[in-house]
Amino acid sequence: MTERIHVDLGDRSHDIHVGAGLIDDVGGLANLPETASNVALVSQRPVLERFGDRVTTSLGNAGLAVHVLEVPDGEPAKDLAVLGTLWDRAATIPLGRGDAVVGLGGGVVGDLAGFMAATWNRGIDVVHVPTTLLAQVDASIGGKTGVNLAAGKNLVGAFHQPRAVICDVEVLSALPPRVFTEGLAEVVKYGFIRDPDICTILEDGPPSPQDVDRITTLVARSASVKAQIVSADERESGIRAHLNLGHTVAHAIETLTGYGEVLHGEAVAMGMAVALELGDLLGVTGDDVRDWGIDLLRLMGLPVTLPALDRAKAWEVMERDKKATSEGVRFVVLEEAGTPTLITPDRAAVDAALDTMSSSGRQADLANQEVGHG
Repeated sequence: MTERIHVDLGDRSHDIHVGAGLIDDVGGLANLPETASNVALVSQRPVLERFGDRVTTSLGNAGLAVHVLEVPDGEPAKDLAVLGTLWDRAATIPLGRGDAVVGLGGGVVGDLAGFMAATWNRGIDVVHVPTTLLAQVDASIGGKTGVNLAAGKNLVGAFHQPRAVICDVEVLSALPPRVFTEGLAEVVKYGFIRDPDICTILEDGPPSPQDVDRITTLVARSASVKAQIVSADERESGIRAHLNLGHTVAHAIETLTGYGEVLHGEAVAMGMAVALELGDLLGVTGDDVRDWGIDLLRLMGLPVTLPALDRAKAWEVMERDKKATSEGVRFVVLEEAGTPTLITPDRAAVDAALDTMSSSGRQADLANQEVGHG
C-alpha cells in the first residue's frame, strides 16, 4: 500500500509519499521542474553503498545528470566546514538556479542537503529521500534545515520546503536495531501530541521493520500529523511549537554529550519523560498520563532516564535554545493524550523533574528491565 500526504503551503505545497519500493521511483516522484538538468545527490557512504545506484538510476531515467556529494557519517557532519565543502562541490558541477539537491539518508543528510539548497544561489529545489525511521516521520518534513555549533544544536539554519518527500519503508529493514528504535521516539511523540491512535497501535508492542503494512501505517499517520501542523503554522509562531515536546531537554543532552553518544531519538525520549514528570509536578499532567506515557516509551525500548549532566551547563544550553523566549525556557507538556500545552516553568520545577528522571527514574528503569520490559 502507498500513502500520499499533502502539505498545504500555497506555492510551497508538496506531497509526502509513503510506501514500499518507492526508492526505485525517486525520479518519477521528485516533482522537479523542467529547468532541472543537474542533481546534487547528498548522502553518506553506507547509504550510497546500499541505495545509491537505485536512486541514481531512477534520477537518470528521468533525464537528470546525477553528481554524488558524499558527506561524513553521523551528527558531526552537521558542521559549517562540511557545508562549505558542499558549496565548493556545487560550484564545480556547476549547479544552476534551475537545478536541484536530493538528500538521501537520515536526518543529518536531510538537514545538510536542505540547508545547502536553501543557500546555494539564494535557494534551489530540494527533494528528501529519508532512509531512517526518524527522518521519515519527522526530520524530512516541515522545511527545517541547519547545522550545529559548539554552543548548541541547529542554531544556524533556514526554513526551506522540499519539492517532495519520498519515504520507502522497505529501506528501514537495513537499519541497525538501535537506529530503528530511536525513530520510534518521534512516532510516540505524534501520538502524545495529536493522534492517540498511534499510541494504541504501539501498545501491541514495538513494530518490526519487516512488518511493512504496520510500519507504513505508523509512518503515514506520523507524517500526516506533522503535515497538518506545518500546514497550519509553517514558521512555528503557534501550534508548531507542540512538535518540540521533549526537544528542549533533548538538545541539551545532545550538546553536552558531544553529538552522537546519545542518538537524537533517544534524547527526545528522555526529554519527553522529563516533560511528563514536569507536567505531573505542576498539576497539568495527571499521574495516570505520566505513568502511561513513560511505560509506553519503555515498551518501545527507549531510554527515559538522563545521563549525568552538569546542571549549570544544561541550563546555559536550554536558555540559548531557539525555543527560549525573554520570559524563560518554554516546555511542551501534556494535559492528556493528544492535548499538549506550552508552559514557561520556573527553574526549580524543571530541576525537580530532571532530578526525578535522573535518579529514581533510573531505579525504575532497572526494575523494569528485571521483569523483561527494558
